[in-house]
This record gives sequence, structure tokens and C-alpha cells, in this order.
Amino acid sequence: MTYEEYQEIEQKRMAINIAHLEAGVNFIDIRTAYIGENVKIGAGTVIYPNVILEGDTIIGKDCIIGQNSRICDAQIDDEADIQFSVILKSSVGRRTHVGPFAYLRPNSKIGDDCKVGDFVEVKNSSLGNGSKASHLTYIGDSDVGKGVNLGCGVVFVNYDGKNKYRSIVKDNAFIGCNSNLVSPVTIKENAYVAAGSTVTKDVPAGALCIARERQKNIEGWTERKGLLHAKKER
Repeated sequence: MTYEEYQEIEQKRMAINIAHLEAGVNFIDIRTAYIGENVKIGAGTVIYPNVILEGDTIIGKDCIIGQNSRICDAQIDDEADIQFSVILKSSVGRRTHVGPFAYLRPNSKIGDDCKVGDFVEVKNSSLGNGSKASHLTYIGDSDVGKGVNLGCGVVFVNYDGKNKYRSIVKDNAFIGCNSNLVSPVTIKENAYVAAGSTVTKDVPAGALCIARERQKNIEGWTERKGLLHAKKER
């Protein structure tokens, strides 16, 4: 690429950004926004530095698109807040918070008033209105209902090495931290899964599922192993 060709591309990019600015989009630094020519952005939306918007992306009104986010072929509804995240071929509902450091892979549908927090990955799944996955969770090939809480470290175990399977979590269920849902399973309405459980069977509505070993404390173990002495010598 010659310098003249680079200048031509930059002029075209800035013309796109200025057109959005004149239509009511706010930029923290208009020079560092990279917006495709087919992208649509609603008035009142704020674009932070180093944002990349590609393909047929549609951003609603009064959204916040935080710095270092990449959004491609996605729909982001009004008042959504996206922080440090990647969203590909997916949709995000109104007033939903995504990130920081979230990853929405293709065919993910996030409802209104949801939270997809830090280091959460969603793939080919849906999250109903008001549901939350606040941190460190993988939601793969699953349908999650409304008002569901997914605790820290929840994993939808969707792949057995050969085939992928779907799971269902119905409305108002609560999935405790560090739980594995081994697909295909269904967690029914208002059910609770205790923290640390590995779930392999369906959980009835309103039930508490506990799928873990009982705690066993072995007294004096560290001293017998000589670990107490080794620790003191460091």
C-alpha cells in the first residue's frame, strides 16, 4: 500500500465518523474509531477510543461502546453498555451490560436488562430478560430463561469429544458457583443448584440439587506429611 492509498482510506474512514457525529453520535476520540460503511448507530450513543464496528452492525440509541471493543454483524439495542468486549453475529437487548472482557460468539441472543460480566463467554445460546452471568462463566449451546443467576465459574459442559448437546435452564433458577451442567440437562423453574455441583440429571422445579462429595477433614495431615516443616524452611 502506498502512502497516498493509505491517506485515501483514512479520509474515507474519517468521513464515515464525521457523518455519525453529525447524526448525534458522541465520540471520546473520533480519530480512533473504526466504523464500517454499513454500520448504523443511534443518536446519543457514546463511542470510546479504539472501537471497531464492522459488517452490518446496528447500535441503538444512548448506548455506551467502551474502549477496545469489537462488534461485527451484531445488533445492540438502546441503552446497552458494552465494555472491553468482542461481539460476533449476536444480539444484545436493551439496558444490558456486557463486559469487561466478555466474548459473545455467533448465534448468541442476550435479552433485556441482563448482565454478561467479566471473562464470560457465550456461544450459540440465549439468555432471557433479567438474567445474569457476572463473571468467569461459559454458556455454550444452551437456552437460559428469565431471571436466572449463574454464579462464578459455572460451565455448560456441551461437548463429549464427538458431539455437542444443548441444556435448558428455566426461569428464575439459581446456579451456584463452580457448578458444571453436563449437557443435555434441564434445570426447571425456581430450582437451585448448590455450589460445586456437577449436574448430570434433570432438576425438578423448585428443587435443590446437591451433586458433590461430602467434606472430609483429615486432622494433622500437613504435619504428618512434613509440609509444615518444609514451609518454615522457605
